[in-house]
Amino acid sequence: MPLYEYRCEQCEKQFEANQSVYARVEDTECPFCRARQATRLMSSFSSNIVGDRKPGFSELKAKAMTEERMQRFAKLPPLNPRPIMPPPNGISESDPLSTEGSTS
Repeated sequence: MPLYEYRCEQCEKQFEANQSVYARVEDTECPFCRARQATRLMSSFSSNIVGDRKPGFSELKAKAMTEERMQRFAKLPPLNPRPIMPPPNGISESDPLSTEGSTS
């Protein structure tokens, strides 16, 4: 749950409250005078990242490696070059049936 900072309008004291995101400001009670006249203050946020891990770094590195591999693969010849096509007339020179039929 987030920590919110408030100032009471009645006693002018500041206080903090752990509340749900859905909690209403009107329902916040001052811990000093028990009045429900608090005003939510703008507060700062701080975060501390320990180590050298940055969010998203591994994903960016993986994407860069994939792009590099795709550039390398683009330079390779195709796996299946043009298929071997029979002669246009359909008669093969190595076909024994076609040579026997022409001599008889």
